[in-house]
Amino acid sequence: MAINNVKGTHDIIADEARSFDYVENVSGQIASMFAFQPVRPPVLEHSELFIRGVGEGSDVVRKEMYTFDDKGGRSLTLRPEFTAGIIRLIIQNKLLATNELPLKFYYCGPVFRYERPQLGRYRQFNQFGVESVGHNSPYADVEVIALAYTILQSLGLENVTIKINTLGDETSRNNYRAALKDYFKDKIANMCGDCQTRYEVNPLRILDCKVPEDQEIVKHAPKMSQYISLESQKRFIKVLDALREMEIPYEVDDTLVRGLDYYSETVYEFHYVSAKGNDYGAVGGGGHYDKLVHELGGPDLPGTGFSFGVERLVSVLSDDGLLNNKQELDAYVMPIGEEAQEHALNVADELRLLGYKVDICFDNVKLANMFKRAEKKNAKLALIIGEDEIKNNKVIIKDMETKEQTSVDFDALGDTCDELFNKKECCGGKRECCEGDECECKKGE
Repeated sequence: MAINNVKGTHDIIADEARSFDYVENVSGQIASMFAFQPVRPPVLEHSELFIRGVGEGSDVVRKEMYTFDDKGGRSLTLRPEFTAGIIRLIIQNKLLATNELPLKFYYCGPVFRYERPQLGRYRQFNQFGVESVGHNSPYADVEVIALAYTILQSLGLENVTIKINTLGDETSRNNYRAALKDYFKDKIANMCGDCQTRYEVNPLRILDCKVPEDQEIVKHAPKMSQYISLESQKRFIKVLDALREMEIPYEVDDTLVRGLDYYSETVYEFHYVSAKGNDYGAVGGGGHYDKLVHELGGPDLPGTGFSFGVERLVSVLSDDGLLNNKQELDAYVMPIGEEAQEHALNVADELRLLGYKVDICFDNVKLANMFKRAEKKNAKLALIIGEDEIKNNKVIIKDMETKEQTSVDFDALGDTCDELFNKKECCGGKRECCEGDECECKKGE
């Protein structure tokens, strides 16, 4: 009987894996431009970290965590999100005491949630995100929103909808919770079981219910904006004004609460509908948090951050035709006969040391079949080694685009390939200006 992958997980292979690399590399490069540094917290954490950090009232803690006792009887959890682990890392390594604030980190890796697999979302999925910890300025929130928006733009996504709201300070949220409990008290008995639990633990979570009948009731609930303190209102206006000044589009959504209990003040989500009409909902989101660092044993410092679901971003980019994830080779080495295969290894090794992407055909097949393989692998050059080439220490180089071929000494192989690839880059590959001794546009130098 075959053993298949676990439900809710998926194998990321070849072209798709290159797509993941692309999204993660672009995101990491842009985060570095914003002076964020990489961190890699462990996948396994003590369960208490997420119970205290994410909140017992969140669906993540109540229903979605992969939690188990290890052989020492310790309760461990596969991380369902990164933020709590990042804060634990900061506190444990005393980074707040030894570094200038804010601390700015970015991360990428798998997270685990036991939930219904859906479009672009699995039980094991990947997140890229950032955390900026130690500064209470509203412009720290703006900076991370701008960073996220820059990533999405750089990936080619246009017409991203940024939904934004404020949850206010602690006083604002306490007043709002009281108003919600009063509103729902005569209705909660007819609502779903999750809402009934949320009513007791954290009534703000009711606003995020996905049951259609309950959503109708939620529509008429009091609005958060009615209970926001004057100080929080001023903070939120500064955020919106700064986004407008930076020409970052947004729409205020006063029902947005996010799914984790540690959020306060500004929260936001990035929504996108692909060219194929697939609505992926939120491809990412984040917000400000006031008490998380203190709750996990650190000083009373705020933070702000966001995360993207990498699977969702890859799916959206694929739908919109924005991925060029096919394998491309600089050269495909084609030895004719078994004796030539050892020479093919030397040729490939020479070019790989120069930084070229090279593959070798080790099958004893006809030359025509090798050319078909070279085309399938999107090789730019085919390098042919036969009996005569072995005898004369030469290699035949064929340009797969122009079909031109030449025989060169093995010792000149690297220089010849450099020259050919420089010509390919010159003038968009037209190459007319590279004839003769001078390159008129100088790009081939």
